[in-house]
Parts: sequence; structure tokens; C-alpha cells
Amino acid sequence: MNTDALREKANRLPMQPGVYLMKDETGTVIYVGKAKSLKNRVSQYFRSGSGHSEKTRRMVSKVDDFDVIAVRTEFEALVLENAQIKRHMPRYNILLKDDKGYPYLRLSVQEEYPRFSMVRVPADDGARYFGPFGGRTETRAVIDAVCAALKLPTCSRRFPREIGRERPCLNYHMGLCDGYCLPPGEPERYRAAVDHAVLLLEGRHDEVTANLRQEMEAAAEDLRFERAAELRDRLRAVETLSRRQQNVVAFGGSDLDAVGYFEGEPRCCLAVLHYRDGELAGREIRLFRPGEEEDLLSAAVRQFYGERESIPREILLPRAIDSMDLVAQFLSEQAGHPVRLASGVRGNRRAYVVLAGRNAEEEAERAATREEKTSALLFSLQKLLDMERPPVRIEAFDISHTAGQDPVASMTVFENARPRRSAYRRYQIKTAEGGDDYGAMKEVLTRRLRRWEDASFGNKPDLFLIDGGQGQTAAVLQILQQMQIFVPVYGMVKDDRHRTRALVTAAGREIGLTGSPALFALIGRIQEETHRFAITYHRERQSKQMKKSALDGIPGVGPARKAALLKAFGSVKAIKAAGREELAKAVPANVAENVYTAFHK
Repeated sequence: MNTDALREKANRLPMQPGVYLMKDETGTVIYVGKAKSLKNRVSQYFRSGSGHSEKTRRMVSKVDDFDVIAVRTEFEALVLENAQIKRHMPRYNILLKDDKGYPYLRLSVQEEYPRFSMVRVPADDGARYFGPFGGRTETRAVIDAVCAALKLPTCSRRFPREIGRERPCLNYHMGLCDGYCLPPGEPERYRAAVDHAVLLLEGRHDEVTANLRQEMEAAAEDLRFERAAELRDRLRAVETLSRRQQNVVAFGGSDLDAVGYFEGEPRCCLAVLHYRDGELAGREIRLFRPGEEEDLLSAAVRQFYGERESIPREILLPRAIDSMDLVAQFLSEQAGHPVRLASGVRGNRRAYVVLAGRNAEEEAERAATREEKTSALLFSLQKLLDMERPPVRIEAFDISHTAGQDPVASMTVFENARPRRSAYRRYQIKTAEGGDDYGAMKEVLTRRLRRWEDASFGNKPDLFLIDGGQGQTAAVLQILQQMQIFVPVYGMVKDDRHRTRALVTAAGREIGLTGSPALFALIGRIQEETHRFAITYHRERQSKQMKKSALDGIPGVGPARKAALLKAFGSVKAIKAAGREELAKAVPANVAENVYTAFHK
């Protein structure tokens, strides 16, 4: 269906709340949205010149048809939208996912010797499940903390099958395990420790400490002092575990949740910190790519809590969200009790939200792949320079000379923000004279652009960067305009300490880089690499010129005898200082005389 037909269909929709489902040519639902007025909202997508973002234009270009479901209220639309997103998993909606796997802790209580393990999702298999936790690392930390406090085994041995087969492992000798692999195994004592572990994971620390203290005192009264000492050590470990702020264990339900949110180009992140009795009791992370929703935070919060059985009574948000009262009503019905959404909080509660936001930003940055970070970096440069597309290939130029002598130029190539050294080029300046940097830059760019269609250069550049100020940039722009090649060109300006400060246009407008450390580092690296390549070539040329003017032209000294002299003396300076007899050791006597005479006229 073409755009006109879609627009006409949208204009016939009712002016009432509902949900719309955008479909591609295969009939697959690619986006689900809600609307206060179906006609107004859906028709916006198909209006010409509506000022959509690039992502929205890309989504609309793939729409072949759409369906709508009209409802009575905006709240019903919100609930229905959530259900339809779960059902269709549309590619242009945000889809939350864990940044790590295995968020649940499983305890096989149906076995004689229950053991802890990590699983992706709970199953109906008779085991006890705790969580979800923030990820694999956090879940492992939970197991280690509880097992260490109660001296439960963490080895791979299976009980009771392997009891008595081998000697106890190192954990037993270090006092980290009670050695249940030793005969006879004592399943009752093992089960008692596991019951204490369950109480700990449920947040019932007081019951565990009371039970351990009672057992310890009973053992002491029976004069079983060794057992009493073991229980004393275990009691201390459990008390330490219960006092410590748990950064990884979600003990029971939280009194409140603090939500952090970071919106980046490659990845967005929702970080939820669970607080219990004023202490941080757990953390969960959800990563997703930006979708077409008007309020990504609102959509992320609805998805995150819409899949949970337990929702706290208060959720702190970094800012107010779209349809905040409706979302609170939706979550209250989901939880079975009132849920309050709060934004703009102060004091300690504000600190909770700030910490959650920091977690979200750090996790999004950590989770982004190298390619995603590169894509985001080039996208930032595109926006900074107002370019039509990201500058995937950048060619940079620099001039090097010594007081106008032996001028050379370098061309470096950066593709996807990384140097492509095989595409570098070096130029000897042939026409510009006397340190004319503008003329030299014009010559180099003219020679480069004359080979614009040459396949040996690889892909055509998206951006030219010139190591210099407004003058060099204007000179290059003039050449580009004369040859009718339209590629953006900017100069790289340095400060008094010879560090990259900004980019400059041919008109003299400076574009600062200090606001983006990543862009600042990229442009600085390009400028340094281009300068290094130019000055290295210039020094090579100077060295050759020095050697040529000193040794070439001396009778009897050809390439082989020049090499023999340099090998014997190491430098032209040493050759000049050598006497006839020393020179004669490296070359024939008559040639040695010629060399000596040439340097001692």
C-alpha cells in the first residue's frame, strides 16, 4: 500500500483511544503504539514534511499496512499496548533484555543433599528459586556469600554418591566447608544448614542467628565444645553477612526501587536498584536499543515491571514520564496493591536515583561493542559538523618542511575511526616554493583529486581534515569547488601547547571539541598521526639529501663503496673526521685519497 493510500486509511480512523499495529509487506508487526486519538496519531506518520526523525522515517518507509484496536479509555490502550508488544516483539519497539545471563538462583530442595545452581528462568520442577538478580556475576556472589557463611560445599562432587570416595578438597582444610564428603555424610546436619540458607535468602536473618545461638548454647551445656566453637564461628559469619550492605543479594521484597536511565545511540539502559530498610539490596539491568516510542523511559518502566510478580509500593524515577498516573494505575493492578511513582525527589532518595543513573550509564557503555561505540562516535561527529551521513572514511593532510626547504606532504586515512595505513600517501611538493603552505596544500589536494576515480585509493572520503587554520582550509575548499567535488573540509586547530583545540571552517568559524572527550581524542589522534607521517617523510628526505651531497660525486665512490664507508664509520660526520689510513681500510687507497681530499679542500 502506498503512502497516499495509508494516509487516506488513517484519516478514516475514529477519534478515540486505541492501539495501532504497523505491518511490513510480509504482514509482520514491526511497531505497536498507543494513542489518545487513533486518527490524529496514526495520520501523523504519513503526512509529508512532518519532521520525523531518521529512525521514524526508516520505520514508516517499511510500513505496508496497519491495524488498529479501538478501546474506551487511554488506560485500556496502555494495558493493551503492553500486551501486544509482548505478543509480537516488534523490531521498532524497545525490547528490554538482560545484559548478562542466569539471573535466578536455584536450590534443589527436592534432593537429599540440595545444591545451588544458576538458571535462566525458573521451572516447575519442585526446586526453590530466588531472584532475579542482576546477572551471572551477582548470582555467583550470592551463592558464594551464603555457602561461605554456612560452610556449605561449593565443589562439583555429588552427594551421597561420592561420599568417602576421595579425600576432602582444599575448602575443608581451609575451614570453608564442613566436609560433608566425609563418611557418613550426615544428611540431617546438611539439611539444617540448607534451611538456614533459605532463611537468609528470604531475608530472615534474625531467625537464623537465633537458631544458631540456641544450638551453640545447647552444645556448650552438653560439653561438646568443638561443636559449640563451630556454631560460634558460623553465627559470627551470618551476623557479618546480615550487617553488611548487600550489593548483590535481593533479600525478599524491596521497600522502594530507584530507577536510573541512560539513553545512548547504540544502547539504552534501565538500571533498577532495590532498597530494603534503607540499604541497597539488589540491582537489575536491562539493555535495549532506542525505539520509536515518544517516551522511552515510560515504555521501559512498563515493560520492566509488566513482567514481574513482585512490585514495590514506591518507585523513584529520574524524571516524570508520559501518562504517569496511568502507568501507576497499571502497575498497581499488576501488583495487587497501590504503587506510587515519584520524580524530582530530594535528599537521600535523590541520591538513590543519581546512583541508579550512574549504573545505567556505566552498564550501557560497558555493554556497547567496539563497532557500536565507533558508530556512535561517527554519528556524534556527523551531528557536530551537520553532515548528511557519518564520516566513515576521513582523509587528513599535513605539510612539513624546514624553513621552506624540502617541503613534503602526508595523507593519512581513517576508516571507522581507525587508521588504515595501507591507504596512506606521501607527496613531494614540486611547484610551491619558499614555505608557501597554502600553495603546497593546494598542490597536494589537486594531485589527490585528479585521481578521484582511481580505484587504488579505495573508497572516496566522506570528510577532509587539514592540519592548519582557516587559510589552508579555504585554499582546499577553493580547489574542491573548482573541481566540483563536494566533500566537507575542516581545519584542525592547535592551542599554544600544540594540542588539538577545535575544528575550523573555511569561513573562520571554530567548532569546539572539548564538550565530547571521545571526539576530542579522535580528532587529536588524526592530527598527531598525520603530522607524524609528514615529519617522518621530511626527515627521511633530509637524511638522503645530506648523504647525497656529502658522498655522491666523489671519484671512485659508487653505491657499493658508499655503503662500505657508512658501514665502517657509521655516519658521514665520522667519514669526514677520518684520516687517509683509516679510510683506506674501508676502500682502496686511491679512493680513500679522493674522499679525504673532498672533505679537506
